[in-house]
Amino acid sequence: MRRFLLPALLAGLFSHGLHAAPGEHAIAMHGEPKYPADFTHFDYVNPDAPKGGLLRRHTIGTYDSFNPFISRGSPAAGLGMLYDSLTTSSSDEPFTQYGLLAERIEMPEDRSWVIYHLREEARFADGKPVTAEDVVYTFNLLTEKGQPFYSFYYGDVEKVEALDARRVRFSFSEGDNRELALIVGQMQVLPKHYWEERNFERGTLEPPLGSGPYRIVSHEPGRRVVYERRDDYWGKDLPVNRGRHNFGRISYEYFLDDTVALEAFKGGRYDLRLENVAANWANGYQGPALSRGHIIKETFDHSLPSGMQAFTYNLRRPLFQDRTLRKALAYAFDFEWTNQNLFHGQYRRTRSYFQNSELAADGLPSKDELAILEPLREQLPEEVFTSVYNPPKSDGSGRPRDNLLRAQTLLREAGYTLRDGQLHTPDGRPVRFEILIDSATWERVTLPFANNLRGLGVRAEVRRVDHTQYVERLRRFDFDMVVNVFPQSNSPGNEQRDFWHSSAADRPDSRNLLGLEDPAIDRLVDLVISATDRDALVTRVRALDRALQWGHYVIPNWYTDHFRIAYWRHLAHPGKPAPHGLPLDTWWHKDAE
Repeated sequence: MRRFLLPALLAGLFSHGLHAAPGEHAIAMHGEPKYPADFTHFDYVNPDAPKGGLLRRHTIGTYDSFNPFISRGSPAAGLGMLYDSLTTSSSDEPFTQYGLLAERIEMPEDRSWVIYHLREEARFADGKPVTAEDVVYTFNLLTEKGQPFYSFYYGDVEKVEALDARRVRFSFSEGDNRELALIVGQMQVLPKHYWEERNFERGTLEPPLGSGPYRIVSHEPGRRVVYERRDDYWGKDLPVNRGRHNFGRISYEYFLDDTVALEAFKGGRYDLRLENVAANWANGYQGPALSRGHIIKETFDHSLPSGMQAFTYNLRRPLFQDRTLRKALAYAFDFEWTNQNLFHGQYRRTRSYFQNSELAADGLPSKDELAILEPLREQLPEEVFTSVYNPPKSDGSGRPRDNLLRAQTLLREAGYTLRDGQLHTPDGRPVRFEILIDSATWERVTLPFANNLRGLGVRAEVRRVDHTQYVERLRRFDFDMVVNVFPQSNSPGNEQRDFWHSSAADRPDSRNLLGLEDPAIDRLVDLVISATDRDALVTRVRALDRALQWGHYVIPNWYTDHFRIAYWRHLAHPGKPAPHGLPLDTWWHKDAE
């Protein structure tokens, strides 16, 4: 490790009145990093994995841009392989960042600022060094001209400055936000000398310049994009990269329909498929390739929070401002029948926004949770304090009569009336809305749900649109109800503000699809972000979970605690799985051995 000049070090210490921790190779959100400074590779990789071969992947939809940082256009798959960030995460820890572009990380105990020391050998693909000036330029470019998400996500970054060619300092606003030091390190660094000569705000199909392990070598707009591993990649021998980035080339083939894509996989058009459709996993892979052992089906258990996949209300619609209506409509979704008849019993019902983790609220609130919730009692539903949330359950017969009767009772008591088979609100408006989807797979689920809603006198039209139109309508919040996933990590933090906070409700491209504006939720989100240790984080997340559960903002769907992967037998993967992810960049091609 290189030493600082004494005057610069003393100035930093005196200006903050704090003892700055010595430069570290990694930062853990809570506790200490698993891997020491002299580690040689992550435990879940094969450090001697062979290099070479082609990995053919697929995706659904289309693309018209190689700029994933702006709202305009549909970016191509795989663009993250072009860029390096200051740090990279491990997949066997809840949230720890290890130096990538940065060789050392320096910060005080209160994490009110962080200094990243860039590696002298870090280079962009054109051979020019990655400098602190590039980092500052990237931050300003993303927050000023990138997707609105960036200015929001980095909103508590008060100042970014290049201290010299290889030291960049991020200073943060006052308050407890210990995660900021880690998340600024995740920012992919762009070359200033490249983008200064181009219009960043315009979508482009010119292959961009990065510092990462791959470059784009060929593409057919909307159909295919091919990446090639860079033999001159500056970081290929770093411990964080050993056993990773093994394929010589990675291609993405585009399909407009997943049914066609599955048949193409069985025909050998691409090599690996992460299966999200239970019916496909049960019956869709039958054929000569599977029976002869050419295709392997394998599941990988994980400890990742599943998050919340759900029918999601748009609270911007006056109809859905009524919590009782939102609660009642949930009785029309028959998960038990859906799981048995459509999914072959492969799923479990989701009840928490942090399902499959210790963060999920269960049972009644603990003493520590109540200490957080009590000051907000007047703003929260009473059930948060007195009841355990569970979504409605049916007998699985496909005729949820008891559930619909319960819903009718709730609606009648709230002043809703049924006239000529149509449900009306207390002020006389018909209860009608649209469920927006973008795939045939979801028609199988939503049409029975819509049919049950008709039993309540509710007219729900299922409208399927193409993926491009779907994405654009979500960006504009132009929907009544959609199926959405609110993904979660083992260390929730600043992203919760983007999901639930009032400040994100009307911001373009926000992930607050709900349009949720609630001061109690805002307060709980702020508490999650300011948690100072793991115990406090778990307690605060559980409190937030309870408030979200009893708000009835969504109709929960289902989850699984494993990945389902089908792949052709010429691929191989490490024997030890990663508990907190599915790092496909650790796989390799057997022909390269």
